[in-house]
Order: sequence, then C-alpha cells, then structure tokens
Amino acid sequence: MPGVKSESLASGGLPELPRIRTTRPAASSKVVPRAKAQRQSSTKAKAGEDREKRRNSGSRGTCGESASSATCGTSPALVGPELEKRRCSWITANSEPVYVAFHDEEWGVPVHDDRKLFELLTLSQALAELSWPVILSKREEFRAMIDAFYNACVHDYTDKKINQFKSNGSTFLSEQKMRAMVANAKQIQKVVREFGSFSNYCWSFVNHRPITNGFRYARQVPTKTPKSEAMSKDLMRRGFRCVGPTTVYSFMQVAGIVNDHLLCCFRFDQVGGQPKAAVENGSRSARCS
Repeated sequence: MPGVKSESLASGGLPELPRIRTTRPAASSKVVPRAKAQRQSSTKAKAGEDREKRRNSGSRGTCGESASSATCGTSPALVGPELEKRRCSWITANSEPVYVAFHDEEWGVPVHDDRKLFELLTLSQALAELSWPVILSKREEFRAMIDAFYNACVHDYTDKKINQFKSNGSTFLSEQKMRAMVANAKQIQKVVREFGSFSNYCWSFVNHRPITNGFRYARQVPTKTPKSEAMSKDLMRRGFRCVGPTTVYSFMQVAGIVNDHLLCCFRFDQVGGQPKAAVENGSRSARCS
C-alpha cells in the first residue's frame, strides 16, 4: 500500500520496518516446528494404529478374511497350525526342516518292520560320527547302502564291495561302521530264524509294549538305561557290532520302543502311552524349560 509507506517515511518511522521483518521470521520459526511435530505425532499414531490392526488381523487371520492385512500367503508362520505346536526343547527355531519333520513324523513312532528296524539301528550307529540333521540330509544314500546289505546275499559282501562303496564317494561312514553294517545284516538273519523276526527280538526286551517315560525336561532324558544295557549285551553276544548301550538306547527311542517325547510336546499324546514317570516328573500340564 503506497499511502502507508509514504506516511511512515514522513513521520520518521523507517526503523520500524526491520522490526516488522524480523518479527515475521521469528514467529514463523516457532510455528513451523510445532506444526511439523504435530504432523510427525499424527503419523506415528496412525502407524501405531496400523500395526495394531495388523497384529489383530494376524491372530485371527485366515484366507478370505475381511481385514485388509489378512491375505493368503502373508506371514504363514503366524497364521498356520505350526504356531500351535509345542515340540521337544531340542527342536528350536533354527533346527533344519528335515530334522523337524523327522521329530514330527518318525521319532518315537513304534516300528515293527524288520528292514526299517535295521535302517534305524544303522542310523543310530552313525550318530557316533554324524549329527541327526547330517544323517537325515543323506538318508537316501544311507538307504541305498542299507538295501544293498540287507536285501542281497550279505555273505557275498567282501572287502572289495566295501571298498567299492568307499571309492565312489557314496559313503560317509568310517570303515568300522561299514563293517558293522555287514556284520549286523548277517546276524539279523540268524535272529529272524530264532525269533521269527528281528522285530520280535527287539520288542521282547520291553514285553512288546513301548515304554513311555513322560519327562518334563530334556535334561531328564537318559543316554542309556538298564534295558538298553541288556539289549546291548545280548546283541554283542550274538555277534552284532557297534551296539553299545548308548547307541542301543538311541535306537530304542527312534524305533518307538521308548517314547521319550517330552510331556509338553504335541507328539507325546500322538505317539501314545501313559507315562510311567508321571508322578516323579510332575503334572501333564507342566511346561518345558
């Protein structure tokens, strides 16, 4: 406005102009951060609401749900049945999938097939040199060797045949374990002739009924028991090799002769049996540590 400007010049009001200019930036410097803080606060609040919606949706989420965040294929670990399963404490979030599947589907399930029992005995012997995840990752290679020794005329397998398995890289066991496989395959045939089956022989040590221990904690699970020592002693007397009481107890566990799933594990009830140690080891509802 030109009229206002001329009056200011006539009255000597020129110094007031800097005050007007400095006041505006000062006011602006106070207002802008406040508005920015308000916007940030609003953004955070909205983000928090979104997260809460996602959490609520995840706990109920199934395919076809109305909530926008619950979609098929999103965070399957949160919405799938795996979340409901509690396993033995030696199965962790970092366990190999093949090891988890082995625990969920095979370990502790009663086995009565002779060929399967021979396989599980061989895998239990391999634990002295390899871990379960490694053994399971090479299981098909194990089965090829086991079938060769079990199904063929085992007395024809000589040092040359063992060396053939070693030279073509299809074996990862020591020569001692390889020779034990050959010896055990031979002895199983003798056991079958005496007991009718290798299964009858193995299960006779527990009166043909699986032992269910019902332990609460992994530290309570033994590495050998009087029954595994008795079986080990008898196997060695019959000419079996690499069948110490610790190896035999691992075999009894994996073959379901003993149910050593922990009380809190979802497989404990599925495998079946009433725990003989329920009184000693606490209530069925106790949590694993």
